[in-house]
Amino acid sequence: MYSEDHVHLVRRGKLRATFMSLGATIMSLEAPDREGRLADVVLGFDDPASYVGHRGCLGAVVGRVANRISNARFTLDGRTYQLPTTAKGVHIHGGPHGFDKQQWWIAAESVGPDSTTVLFAYASLDGEEGYPGNCSATVRYALTDTNQLIVDYTATTDKPTPVNLSQHVYFNLAGQGAGDVLGHRARLRAGCFTPVDARLIPTGEIWSLDDSPLDFRAETPIGDRIDAPDEQLRLAGGYDHNYVIDRPGPGLIEAGRVWDPASGRTLTVSTTEPGVQFYTANNLDGTQVGKGGRPLTRRSGFCLETQHYPDSPNLPSFPSVVLRPGDTYRSRTVFQFGVEA
Repeated sequence: MYSEDHVHLVRRGKLRATFMSLGATIMSLEAPDREGRLADVVLGFDDPASYVGHRGCLGAVVGRVANRISNARFTLDGRTYQLPTTAKGVHIHGGPHGFDKQQWWIAAESVGPDSTTVLFAYASLDGEEGYPGNCSATVRYALTDTNQLIVDYTATTDKPTPVNLSQHVYFNLAGQGAGDVLGHRARLRAGCFTPVDARLIPTGEIWSLDDSPLDFRAETPIGDRIDAPDEQLRLAGGYDHNYVIDRPGPGLIEAGRVWDPASGRTLTVSTTEPGVQFYTANNLDGTQVGKGGRPLTRRSGFCLETQHYPDSPNLPSFPSVVLRPGDTYRSRTVFQFGVEA
């Protein structure tokens, strides 16, 4: 199952990345610092077998529906579907056997004049993890000469079903294993977010970020306000919230930017999605041993999970995630790496 055929090393521009068929996972991504020195900026494991059964969805594609669904059920076209649930009574990231736990296959690989790509495909059967319809999904990773990692998703179905795919990669721009990311400086293009309850399920409201410690419209160190006496931060143990991207219309738009002053590395994330989940690895507790024998500890990475809003199947006021036969789900996210003096 874990032969070399299932792990793929890709190089382009100044980036080097490793992708794995299990979960269509980004295993590693090396990017240069301001001195040109490469470091792996993705949290994960050295051994592909360690990704089996691990917690945290490190580097994997999550779905059929990313993020949380309240009470692990939804109603679509008059029928209610029950999904696998956690101890808190929610369904998260497609369930315990979601897309991140499945073996995708390599549909294509190519090296062209502008990019080097790997295309993964997965066929999710009708009833898998409680979801209706046979759903065929692809994710295409492309490295470009301009130091971008482009992620393109597609999906089709033969029955109406919710689809919301995202990439759950954890970044540390100082290099994985280099400590926490509290000194990284983040900027998010969002003036509003979706507040959550004690189960981290959206209440259905959209709140302004004015005068909030969750406001990153101005570049701010991640650690500056992460422990502020704010109910939303207390519930999540840090940042784990969906930000409503300020966008004038459809299309690819910048969602956020993070800069590590120590290394100079920058990461700019653009997406066609309406939201981005900013997560500061609050639930990594050091019990899992990552690359180089270093434990995966709390706040040792951050995620910018481009997505539709959590619990959208149950909240008709949110942008719909329903995919119907004859339509094609399409989503693009671009991770642009750079350096700043």
